[in-house]
Amino acid sequence: MPPATSGASDAPSPGALTSPPPVAAASVTAPDLRHLPGSQGLRRTQLALFGAGLATFLLLYSTQALLPALSTSLHLTPGQASLTVSAAAIGLALAVIPVSALSERYGRTAVMTASVFTAAAIALVLPFAPDLGTLTALRALQGIALAGLPATAMAYLAEEVHPTALASAMGLYVAGNSIGGMSGRLISGMVAGSYGWRWGLASVAIVSLLCAVAFRALIPRARHFHPGPINPAALLRTVTSHLRNPLLGRLFALGLLFMTVFGAVYTVMGYRLVAAPFGLSQGLASSIFAVYIVGTFASAVSAKVTGRLGRRGTLYLAIGTTSAGLLLTLPNSLPLALLGLVLITAGFFTGHCVASASVGRTATHGRAQASALYLAAYYLGNSLGGTLGADAYHSAAWPGTVLVALTAMVLAAGVTLYGTVHSRATSARVLAPSR
Repeated sequence: MPPATSGASDAPSPGALTSPPPVAAASVTAPDLRHLPGSQGLRRTQLALFGAGLATFLLLYSTQALLPALSTSLHLTPGQASLTVSAAAIGLALAVIPVSALSERYGRTAVMTASVFTAAAIALVLPFAPDLGTLTALRALQGIALAGLPATAMAYLAEEVHPTALASAMGLYVAGNSIGGMSGRLISGMVAGSYGWRWGLASVAIVSLLCAVAFRALIPRARHFHPGPINPAALLRTVTSHLRNPLLGRLFALGLLFMTVFGAVYTVMGYRLVAAPFGLSQGLASSIFAVYIVGTFASAVSAKVTGRLGRRGTLYLAIGTTSAGLLLTLPNSLPLALLGLVLITAGFFTGHCVASASVGRTATHGRAQASALYLAAYYLGNSLGGTLGADAYHSAAWPGTVLVALTAMVLAAGVTLYGTVHSRATSARVLAPSR
């Protein structure tokens, strides 16, 4: 996931990945207090951010594995039940830029602490929701609360961790995100299979609260953050300039389209597996989310693949892999459905890694805001895919969901092809005078 910090510009923060400014000859160089590899401060930082990432994604996707149980208990269609997932994603997408701006004024640690505890507190209330409207409203508020973690965690690490330890610290934070996304679905689904969806949500709430307490107890005091004023006008100018950048626009669209597929498939697959001809139990159907771990490996090798095929070549590979996985899930065969999920997951994470990494390289200013915009598009795609995929399943069964996802991949291929043609045309114009 790309960093999403905010401010009006990319002026380096103290401790950011830049060379230190020159000092006068008579002055004494200040000691570098950032956490070094092997230090106790680094270990505490890594564990704290791992716990925060775990809590964030435990909560964000806590209802996704419960959708069939919610439909049965509250007499909902798949589209109605999917709103409990979409609402949280929309809340996060809308709040990530404003919350990241608040962190510039009130501090990374304060925003992250408020975020994780508020989201966990809302989670404790969710099991008592009497109806879909209440549950959906609470999930939207929870998504807004959760925006504080992805909006500020990367900035905190860049400011407080020495560059030699930054890669490993960020890797562990991202691992917490991935494991949280998987385990949130697994825990809630398996508990719900035995005790009902309310206990499924309660189990996630308790685990998340423990993660929040661990985060607050472990996170070291920020030593390199300097508060600055919030400048809405400058922030708006930066965001507007990014939205007018054609290449960034294509990258935002790719993030949205890849996440549309992921949201559609993982929102609806539980319904398909508990229905005929599979007839799996709620707990067993939720175990499919273990396939999510494939994304961790796909993310790890995506850089090597990009080095061989280039960014667009890797995007084509990701689109093809995802599309092949979708087609494999069409027959009523559990082994083929699982293999298809593996390919869909690998393709999605590969495409997401390429697109998100390209955002930082493409933006010539305001990279933090560019990453935040990508995150917003990404989570809007999750909401769009979940809702459209669930409605299509209700109308046309699983082939309807596959059609929605394949349409997203066709659009992603079109965006990538346009980029390829545009790049070649630009190169031809540059070379023309020398011929």
